Amino acid sequence: MRPKVILRLFQKLSKRSKNAVICGLARANFKDIERCAEAVRHSSQPRIHTFIGTSPLHRAIPNLTQDEMAQRIHDTVTHARNLCDNVQWSPMDATRTEYDYLCRTIEIAINAGATTINIPDTVGYTAPRESAELIRRLIKDVPGAPEMIFATHCHNDLGMATANSLAAVDAGARQIECTINGLGERAGNTALEEVVMAMKVRNDIMPYRTQIDSTKIMAISRRVETVSGFAVQFNKAIVGKNAFAHESGIHQDGMLKNAETFEIMRPEDVGLSETNLVMGKHSGRAALRSKLTDLGIELADNQLKRCFCTLQKFG
Repeated sequence: MRPKVILRLFQKLSKRSKNAVICGLARANFKDIERCAEAVRHSSQPRIHTFIGTSPLHRAIPNLTQDEMAQRIHDTVTHARNLCDNVQWSPMDATRTEYDYLCRTIEIAINAGATTINIPDTVGYTAPRESAELIRRLIKDVPGAPEMIFATHCHNDLGMATANSLAAVDAGARQIECTINGLGERAGNTALEEVVMAMKVRNDIMPYRTQIDSTKIMAISRRVETVSGFAVQFNKAIVGKNAFAHESGIHQDGMLKNAETFEIMRPEDVGLSETNLVMGKHSGRAALRSKLTDLGIELADNQLKRCFCTLQKFG
């Protein structure tokens, strides 16, 4: 799609939005930032998000010294703030950046006018304990940081994106960058549905809230799956086909007696109508009777026994 077409689509989105912050992402150069400002200017709540890689590996790509990069951060964040009051800044690959230099760059961005500081784990390298400690230290050590909104942006290369994001929130971050179904580069990003339901189900240890209506999760997950062409794995947490499916006889019997025995959240909480008791070789008689009753079929005990034995033999 051509840049001008993308720009027009973004501007239409900005005009239609009433409550959401509409944010555009720009590399650390004036042209990108200006194009970004043009795209979001019709929004009631526009934001420019600009970034640059600060780790040794990423500094080597544009071949900048620490001082040269610091100057570019100052110049580009200042330019963004002159175009928009709401500016987010990210030190890409923050979790592999020298801590002292990371503090220096964040302080520069704050002084240049950034209002949100995003800390990306760009390659999914960090672990929950480190994620929390990094946010906690930055808020403590960087001048002006306590007045900032800190965000966390985690990739899932080691399968810890959701855990890292929640740990960062526990340490003081108040914005999670996430995606529906965990879409993203390589192994994906933090999954929106996972952090929303983790906070809802375990609000006793994570006393935070979002403004997301969790009952819309399944519908938007299916929409994204269709549009993107990326199928959701069956055992994916929250939105996978098997997330609320039970085949084991022990599980099915427990579910029929009390759903809380094997489910920590209700299907209705994410937009499903009911739990699915799967009929298979591991199913029990109680589940079979329940399934037949749902189909309007009533069997005597001896008939149910023969039916169950047949299922066990050929299922």
